[in-house]
Order: sequence, then C-alpha cells, then structure tokens
Amino acid sequence: MIEEAQRALCKQFGAAFASTPPDDKIGVALSTAGLKPINGLRHPLTHGMSGWYIWCGEAFSESADFFAPQCARHFYENEPDTGRFRGLSPGYRFLQAGDYLDVWYDEKLLDV
Repeated sequence: MIEEAQRALCKQFGAAFASTPPDDKIGVALSTAGLKPINGLRHPLTHGMSGWYIWCGEAFSESADFFAPQCARHFYENEPDTGRFRGLSPGYRFLQAGDYLDVWYDEKLLDV
C-alpha cells in the first residue's frame, strides 16, 4: 500500500520511482524534530545509504553533526506521514507544511 502512494506521488511530480530499502540509512536532524515544515532531499544512493536527508523547521545547518544516521524502517515507523516521499529518485527535494506540499528536482543534489 505504501509503495502505491509512493508511485502515485512520483507520477504526480514526474519523478522516476526509486525505492528506499528499509534497512538503508537516512540522515535525520534529530535536533529539529517536531518543527515545521518537514524538508527532505535525496542524494545518489551508496552502499547502505538511501541518499535521504531529512530535517524539520526552516533552518538548515552544514555542521557535521546536524544529521545522524537512522535506519529508514525506524524513521518511517516514527514519521509515517513522510513514507510517501521515500520513492522519489535521487535529485528530488520535498517540503511539507500542513496541507502545503512542494516537490521539485534539483540537479545539484546529484553532484556530491
């Protein structure tokens, strides 16, 4: 059922579907938990890393300790509303604030 929602979102925004294996890691900014909006971006996948980085709020930090690795399965169990985004392919970003949703392609995310 979640994969259907992921594929529908990809189709809506013209993105190729790229699954996120449940045991892969994502980068999560734990210090921002509970803030709004929810932001995410996806770099290319590497062994064991999904490419996803997710933070909440309006502030982004490039500090080395801003993101902590977390198993994708556990993150999406705790944040089920973000599960529909995990099918977006590398190069995509999202921003969700209540009913507002924006998904867009950012080619620079592929150049890491």
